[in-house]
Amino acid sequence: MFPPAATPDGLAARCTRVVFSPWARLGLLLALLACAATAMLLWQPQHLLTGGWPDRLSGPTALLVFALLYGGCTTAFVPRPVLNLAAGALFGGQAGLAAALAGTVLGAGLAFGLGRLLGQDALRPLLRARWLTAADRQLSEHGFRSMLALRLFPGLPFCATNYCASVSRMRWFPFLLATALGSIPNTAAYAVAGARAATPTSPVFLLALGFIAVSGLAALAVAWRKRKALRGR
Repeated sequence: MFPPAATPDGLAARCTRVVFSPWARLGLLLALLACAATAMLLWQPQHLLTGGWPDRLSGPTALLVFALLYGGCTTAFVPRPVLNLAAGALFGGQAGLAAALAGTVLGAGLAFGLGRLLGQDALRPLLRARWLTAADRQLSEHGFRSMLALRLFPGLPFCATNYCASVSRMRWFPFLLATALGSIPNTAAYAVAGARAATPTSPVFLLALGFIAVSGLAALAVAWRKRKALRGR
């Protein structure tokens, strides 16, 4: 006897399982990121530093539009320092800091949500290396503290950190709160540097650059101390 033909309902169920399988969702995430990165390469957001902002946009509307663009750009791997400098250059230190922080939290939330929805189920079974397991445990059990340290002492790319955190069991609220609080110092330094870029010898500009350099060195020192701990677990 021949096996019974697949019913339409059975075929639809199988297609649904394939489309929504972990690896299919991961493939969709990679495709979205590739498209976003290509769009950023074509648009070249670094032109914001050289007068690429429309003159007709000003006031609160301009800050809102910039924050939305900032969030989308960071999701597509655009480096935050470029956007932070542009925020300061376009809007000044205080308003630029507000727009950049809003964009930072938005971009982190977008990346975290995309990674958790489309990538977590496929990638979690691959966390078998000792240091990956240790990093996952650190983010899952001490999410707020770990993410706050990563934001205060920048060393890893912002977008990559967001996607890595989404694969862990870290909760939404600690992730976003740590991102908002931990990003303030360096974001403020870059925004002030962008606002005072026209006077590179001013004390404020030099202090901002000094803070950026010190925070970078501190990040290297913390990473050097933590690397043995991660390998030894």
